[in-house]
Order: sequence, then C-alpha cells, then structure tokens
Amino acid sequence: MHFSAKIISAAALCVLAGCSSWNPFSSKSEKNAPAPLLEIKPTLSVKQLWSVQVGSSQNYVFSPAIVGQQLYVAAADGTLLKIDAVTGRADWRVNAGVRLTGGVGANTRTVVVAGDKGGLFAFDNEGKLRWKNQDLTEILSAPVLSENLVVVRSIDNKISAYDVDTGARKWVVERNLPALTLRAFPGLVVAGDQVIIALPGGRMAALSLANGGLRWEAVVGEPKGATELERVADVSGFPAIVGRDVCASAYQGRVGCFDLNTGALRWVKKISSEVGVGVDERFVFAADVSGAVTAYNRESGSSAWKNDKLTNRRLSAPVSFGRAVAVGDLAGYVHFLSREDGSFIGRVSTDGSQILAAPVVVGSNLIVQTKSGSVVAIATQ
Repeated sequence: MHFSAKIISAAALCVLAGCSSWNPFSSKSEKNAPAPLLEIKPTLSVKQLWSVQVGSSQNYVFSPAIVGQQLYVAAADGTLLKIDAVTGRADWRVNAGVRLTGGVGANTRTVVVAGDKGGLFAFDNEGKLRWKNQDLTEILSAPVLSENLVVVRSIDNKISAYDVDTGARKWVVERNLPALTLRAFPGLVVAGDQVIIALPGGRMAALSLANGGLRWEAVVGEPKGATELERVADVSGFPAIVGRDVCASAYQGRVGCFDLNTGALRWVKKISSEVGVGVDERFVFAADVSGAVTAYNRESGSSAWKNDKLTNRRLSAPVSFGRAVAVGDLAGYVHFLSREDGSFIGRVSTDGSQILAAPVVVGSNLIVQTKSGSVVAIATQ
C-alpha cells in the first residue's frame, strides 16, 4: 500500500515488536507503473508561497494540525515545529526526544504527539513540555484534542482519553480486533460532545467525550469473502464532517455518508480506498486504490464525475479547495481537478517525494506535507 500499510494479525499484537506483517501490494502493484502525467492546459493559476523543512516521515503518515493561523507539524525523528501559516515563519522547533509515529493533535493551549513506544508527549503552545504518558501501545493515528481531552486510538484498538492539562487518564474503551487488520492510520474527529472514530472491520463509531460511552456505530465496509484476507475492510483515513453528515470510506468496502447524531445511513457506494474522503456542501470526493478520483452527490450518493487518469499514482485523500479538488501523489505533485466535472485545471510540484496525508486548507492557502519532510503552502487564483 502506498503509505506502507500492512496486514497485521490480531493475535500478534501482544508482541508488537515482533509481530509478522505482510504488504498485499508488495509484488503485484509495484509492477504496475504509475500513469504518465498528461499535458494539461491550466485554467487555474497555482503557485508555491513558501516551503519549510521539518524532517522525513519515514514509514509513517504525518499531517499538520491547524489552530487558527498556526500550523503544528512533526517528523519521525522527534521534531515538532510551529509555523505561521501565512508567512511560513517557524516560531519554534523542539524535539520530543523519541521517534514519533503519527501526526499532531492541537488546541489553543496544548500540542500532542505520539512516540514509537506508545507514549504521548504534550507541549504548550510555546514548545515547552507539559506532560508525558507511557501507558499505551503503538499509536499510528494523530491524537485528536477537544477543549479538555486528548483522545487516541492505539494499534491494539483501544481508544483512550486523557486530561489535556495533566495527562491523567479519564477513560478507556477496548474494542475487539478482526483476525486481520491493516497497519494503517485511521483518524479520529471531535464533533461537539462526541468523538468519531474510524475502526478496523469496516466500523465507524461515535463515543461520548464525557465517559467514552457508545453513542452509535455504523457499518462503512462490510467484510466479505472466503478468507480473512478478503474480509479486511478497515475504515480508511479521517471521517469527514459537513453539516449533519459524517462521511467515510473503507478498504475493500464502500464509501458513504451517515447522520452525525445517530449514525443512520444516508447512502453507500462500493469502493476500495486506503486514504479516506474529502467533502464539501455538494460533493463527497474519494480516491480509490487504483488511482481514480470520484465525486459523489452528497445528498443522494449518485456519481457526479470520475477522473481515472492518475492510475497507480498512489493518491492522497482529496480535499475541496475553492473551484478545485486537490489531491497529492507519489511524486510530490498536487493535482487540481475541476470541482464540477473532474477535468485537470492545474498542477504544481513540491519536492519530488510522496504526499501521504490529505492536503489541508488554511484560510486561502493549501498546505501539504511530503514524505521527505517539506511543508509547502500553495495558493491559487
């Protein structure tokens, strides 16, 4: 898989350092050359505003956390950096003292990263260590912060919440693991008084921030097939919220939207995606494992358009950005597709390394973080 996601046996999680894993795309997919880039006639002016080097993500997925006009970015070597999103100026740079395995979680007063041994490290917004906690197994997804809590999901499928100011554990929820799961980076999103969590086995759940109680659970990808490998259907990427909808996709599963408050199904369509979805008021955008980008009508789920010209380019999750849909690829290009019909309207290169995480929108700028560690701001006209 394009971000080094692997299949993990649930039985091996008790000895994480030695657990066996297998990359289902390690042979066949590598023989499939990425589609060459088509010449385009840009109708969207795209330019790079600034670029800052934070450090390589290695085999993990790092994405910026946004608080107002500030970006917090991290790298696998332990670096944590605060950047002004408008100017690209680095306000401070610190090192957590351990290798990091996931992106950054932040609110107005606290910034949290996860270490490779399962530890959480919380810093204030000036870069000073507030607390650390070492009672977790490996964490691949970025922590998510509410006003008072830090919530994380560890690789053994435990969801834990910690006091944002002290690090004291407030609650923990243990979920069963399927026999096989992806070694992937499913996300968590805070929505009001609940946290929405992408889970293995094709499930998405909403838990109460107050006590971890289950509010609802929805089926995004229904595991099917004769073998455990065929039945892997983990929810991918971050659940995406717009209005009263929460939308998500699953590997070997489906893409769909659900009621944010009840989990009731709005619609689903068959797809296999490793990277999650983007949403806006009108559409849900999904990049599938083959490299096709599809736009679905958010209300009905009907297909609005499909662009299949980026085959095997190992796309990031798409993001809606003005009149465009932006998606990164394995060679560090950001492609801009027309929001209305999916045609190419612009393209920009970064540093030549893969864009693993979905681009993020900050004000009028688009921010991407590459595997080699460039954090790049892009503007369009």
